Amino acid sequence: MLQKIKDFSELVMFQHSIFSMPFIFIAMLTAAQGWFGWKLLAFGVIASISARNFAMAFNRYADRKFDSTNPRTKNRPSVDGRISPFAMLIFIFINALIFILMGWLINPLCFYLSFPILLILASYSLMKRLTSAAHLVLGLSLGLAPIAGVAAVSGEIPLWSVWLCCGVLFWVAGFDLLYALQDIEHDKKEGLYSIPSVFGVQNTLWISRIFHLLTLIFWALYIISSDSGVFMWIGLLISTIALGYEQFLVSRNFQNIPKAFFAVNGYLGIVFFGFCVLDLIFRN
Repeated sequence: MLQKIKDFSELVMFQHSIFSMPFIFIAMLTAAQGWFGWKLLAFGVIASISARNFAMAFNRYADRKFDSTNPRTKNRPSVDGRISPFAMLIFIFINALIFILMGWLINPLCFYLSFPILLILASYSLMKRLTSAAHLVLGLSLGLAPIAGVAAVSGEIPLWSVWLCCGVLFWVAGFDLLYALQDIEHDKKEGLYSIPSVFGVQNTLWISRIFHLLTLIFWALYIISSDSGVFMWIGLLISTIALGYEQFLVSRNFQNIPKAFFAVNGYLGIVFFGFCVLDLIFRN
């Protein structure tokens, strides 16, 4: 049983939940202007984990053929036989039900949003067969996290949450472009659409930089629209340095991509969340 849990954790890369989860709670804290309660915290964590489990498992199920021909992914549990396709389908179905149930328990808006959100989460796996804009769909998938968070607290979607969503969208798309540089030859061979395989390495680096510049602009708009204080501006400054460092690491040597992807982006969300907490403490 423990081995199966480890296999499913590896399947969905559970540790990557750290990318989107801080932004759910940034939105929830901003909407509540402080603590939003233990019940919403529990529901938010469960909804976040189930949504990500659904998205990653669906992606691994849909991409079994391509993962088996990619040296970087050929040892994934979905490919080497540790988890069967049927077990993945059951896992996908259970997590979809949990996500919908969490939406129903929170409020009607969250319940109604749960269905289109699941559709968008699943569409990323199919989009890369059709268009290089798939990176933006992945960004939207994580960008929906703050939308879901604010809907859970307030039952509405204010403008500042849209800016926060757009910032996350371009942040994720920007670092996904850098990560996709590892698979450029494989994508060309398999006929998969990605910005690196279509536009080349140097153009991809510049597009990623533009996306991260847009990230900072949209997060600045979020800070202004939500009437946040000085600590959020400090958080934005640190995020600017982090994204600049990430771009530097990758442009210097592609062997730095895993470090840039996991370390820099993992800390960025936590730091931004930390400054959101500080901002609310000192304003209230």
